[in-house]
Amino acid sequence: MGTRNRLGIGLLGLGTVGSGVARILPAKGEALFGHLGASLAIRRVLVRDPAKPRSVPIDRACLTTNPADVLDDPEIDIVVEVIGGEDPALGFLQRAIANGKHVVTANKEVLAKHGPELLRAAAERGVAVKYEASVGGGIPIIAVFQHDLSANEISQIRAIINGTTNYILTKMAGEGSEFSGALAEAQALGYAEADPADDVDGHDAVYKLAILASLAFHAEIRPHHIFREGIRRLSARDFEYAANLGYAIKLLAIARRADGGVEARVHPTLIPRDRLLAKVDGVFNGVEVDGDLVGRLMLYGRGAGAEPTTSAVVADVVDVVQHLVRGVSPASAEPPRQPLPVVPMDLVSSRYYLRLIVADRPGVLAQIAREFGNHTISIASVIQVAANADTGTAELVVMTHRASESAMQKTVAAIARLPVVPTVASFLRVED
Repeated sequence: MGTRNRLGIGLLGLGTVGSGVARILPAKGEALFGHLGASLAIRRVLVRDPAKPRSVPIDRACLTTNPADVLDDPEIDIVVEVIGGEDPALGFLQRAIANGKHVVTANKEVLAKHGPELLRAAAERGVAVKYEASVGGGIPIIAVFQHDLSANEISQIRAIINGTTNYILTKMAGEGSEFSGALAEAQALGYAEADPADDVDGHDAVYKLAILASLAFHAEIRPHHIFREGIRRLSARDFEYAANLGYAIKLLAIARRADGGVEARVHPTLIPRDRLLAKVDGVFNGVEVDGDLVGRLMLYGRGAGAEPTTSAVVADVVDVVQHLVRGVSPASAEPPRQPLPVVPMDLVSSRYYLRLIVADRPGVLAQIAREFGNHTISIASVIQVAANADTGTAELVVMTHRASESAMQKTVAAIARLPVVPTVASFLRVED
């Protein structure tokens, strides 16, 4: 280990966030020294190609393609992992912890899938695992759960935690864009990857919700426990109807206490337009938390990008250094996590929005209403627009009262089998 007034940093990855860390630490070195009473030096940086031109000035002698140069160096006190993905990042973090190094990571996938094991290993080794940057970019949400809300019993979390999908949905709502066009624009601006599946299919939000729910409920909520549905099937028509009904559509991550367990789900959701979450637009994130002592609070900010994520990573480094300088162990002191059953999606209840393309002839609405009645689901409202003479069809939008997911799924399946319903165009949940 390095001395307490000069600490070594090992950096795994020199991409967008890694370059930000490599730029910020030296640039703020003097200020950090005055603030912390210790200097920080980036000793080694793991990269794929040391000869690649870099946007950040860094001593090429620090670059290496050998993970051992970072993970096994006794002069490196803190390992910062920003390469992302599960493999090989998980192995690197496990090795760093085993070697007695403190870890700072932005890796949501690893934390969601293996967080409890990493935290237990770190506690046994007496080192810290810090992961503020794994959720919400620059929004300090992890620290809020670990410290500021530790006296609260959290009843629910509702969050917009993927900036890419929120940008796409904002474009669809504001400009009447279809999904494909809004996605192409997000890709052109660098908000979406060439392969956008991680974002638009909800995987990214699931990882982040697993982390937040595990913290909030002191439980082990794994990604495969969480119901997931993406945004690919949404149409500009859905946003028009939602607006007319007084709603916005967001990819919402929801975790709430339920009888004997917790609900955990990610899916497109209708939210009343007067709610703060409904006003979270563009690439911004918002996390709404209900606690028994604080009531409802909302955290809002830039959820992605080099600067916000770099800010969170560097803040975690500073936190570790402050503890080391004071001679206090920075090891994470989180409450024990116990298995907590996640309520099967079939047992969840909600209100629902259903958009149908139906035959334009008498008796159609009665057939559809009969299927709702057969499954004891009460209809709250029905909207029918003018018929399309060319296709001989009309568009029907049904809003229900609260019902179980199981009953609603059976109803939708029954309606889809009706000869008078060529297409079930949209099926969305409503969060009032």
